[in-house]
Amino acid sequence: MALHHTRLDPAVLALLREGTVIPAHPLALDANRRLDERRQRALSRYYLDAGAGGLAVGVHTTQFAIRDCGLYEPVLRIAAETARAWTDRPLAMVAGLCGRTEQAVREAQLAVSLGYHAGLLSLAALADAGEDELIEHCTAVAREIPLVGFYLQPAVGGRVLDARFWARFAAIDNVIAIKVAPFHRYRTLDVVRGVVEAGAEDKVTLYTGNDDHIVLDLVTPFTVMREGRPVTVRFRGGLLGHWSVWTRSAVEIFRRCREAADRDAVPAELLALDSRVTDCNSAFFDVAHDFHGCIAGCHEVLRRQGLLEGVWCLDPDEGLSPGQADAIDRIYRDHGDLADDGFVAANRERWLA
Repeated sequence: MALHHTRLDPAVLALLREGTVIPAHPLALDANRRLDERRQRALSRYYLDAGAGGLAVGVHTTQFAIRDCGLYEPVLRIAAETARAWTDRPLAMVAGLCGRTEQAVREAQLAVSLGYHAGLLSLAALADAGEDELIEHCTAVAREIPLVGFYLQPAVGGRVLDARFWARFAAIDNVIAIKVAPFHRYRTLDVVRGVVEAGAEDKVTLYTGNDDHIVLDLVTPFTVMREGRPVTVRFRGGLLGHWSVWTRSAVEIFRRCREAADRDAVPAELLALDSRVTDCNSAFFDVAHDFHGCIAGCHEVLRRQGLLEGVWCLDPDEGLSPGQADAIDRIYRDHGDLADDGFVAANRERWLA
């Protein structure tokens, strides 16, 4: 059965609208590159106990290749079951959707059947499609599930999308949010302009996916003109691969950002934190090698904390880049106060039980 946002639990819809912390869920594999269900559940429990407001599963950080080896349904099911069993507070469960229209619709239907509340739609499979075809595709998927748009950076498979596209996308019924992740200031503004042009700033919530400017996105009022008058919007939450590590700290940073933004008083120390978080991301996401090790880098942090057994990815060619482990060592030296190793150590065995 198709799911419209008006049929969501009001508490879940309010959470999505208000904005929250949604980690992009990694994939736990064993040394044979098979699913490690015990550690997969442990990761979900970690994020929930850290204070995350939801989970994004089947997304880039989970590895798009789960679809090629029959893991898409099991991974989504495990996260949904774990979340329901672990906590009774409202959670925003977001399923990654990709492929051409038939596949994306099928994935949306599966996600709804498993209890997911929204779908994060990747357009990477339509790299050569025109704007009209893209909008038709998005509209078809939105008939099945409340939709979160996804501006994925071109370096990892996304495509450039202008303000006109985002205006048309924001006008689609059942679009409730956009994850803005082009890692690019001008393109981030294109999304803001598009949403405002569509008059959708009250119905489409902006989530930052710009791992290079997390703090700045969360504290900045973005003002653009509509019919000669200024309209100001804010990023209300984050849906981030970066938040799959040091998540307890991420929740605290998010709280500080929201409090400062609500007061319209952002202290210099919070602005300075943006550069520190970005520095962490440079190592975790392997900026030195054009993001080749972005998934393995997050795995490495989780491995050091004992939550993952190794950094294995489904693709044997994906792993830590030369020097990336040393870069992460430096981040621990320079920014260790942003880690949540103590929190993980105190709870790890309970999550792994």
